[in-house]
Amino acid sequence: MTLLARTSIAVAAALVSGLASAATIGGLVNTGSGLGAGSADGHYSFAAIAGDSTGLSGHGYVTNGNDAPFPNWIANSATSSWLVPTATQSDVFDTGSTAGVFKWTLTFDLTGFNASTASFTGRWSADNNGTVLLNGNVISTMGAEKGYLDWTTFAASSGFVAGVNTLEFIVNNTATAGYNFTGLRTEFLSSNVTALTSAVPEPETYALMLAGLGALGFIARRRRR
Repeated sequence: MTLLARTSIAVAAALVSGLASAATIGGLVNTGSGLGAGSADGHYSFAAIAGDSTGLSGHGYVTNGNDAPFPNWIANSATSSWLVPTATQSDVFDTGSTAGVFKWTLTFDLTGFNASTASFTGRWSADNNGTVLLNGNVISTMGAEKGYLDWTTFAASSGFVAGVNTLEFIVNNTATAGYNFTGLRTEFLSSNVTALTSAVPEPETYALMLAGLGALGFIARRRRR
């Protein structure tokens, strides 16, 4: 291989490696991750938009995994925990005739990343059922009346935007007299996005590189004569 060819390959490799690198998406946090029971999870906010608790809002609270509504809900783990709307885990909601709707929100920022390369997969559970939206687009539907008994998957490989992105977990709470709980559980299984790691070279830089390659080519040709 000639000196010119080796140099060309090295320059091309340097340009490619300097432009982008793979990364995970920051801000995709599991519910209750790293928090103790009774703690408010600042990553997840909620607003009750229908039902007996309309107008109630704030951040979700981490459950203890022992008291009601356990053991009916999937058990908490070291990976994630259930969140409920109030600091009192046993509070009940929507015990009248109107079903409740709770909108849980998680945001993450893709500033400095190529949004068109972003993707993630995950799973969620809720009492009772609902829908997941990424920037207003549906990416998962939980149809089971008792969605808290098992996991439902969600995923996205498009629909991302530059800057702040919004994930909404719309949880429907069926109206039931007596003990009627509601909550949310999420786990992210994977995520990827391409991040720009250095500035794109200026046109003058490309010109200097090309001039250098031209000079090397001239020298190589002189040596072959």
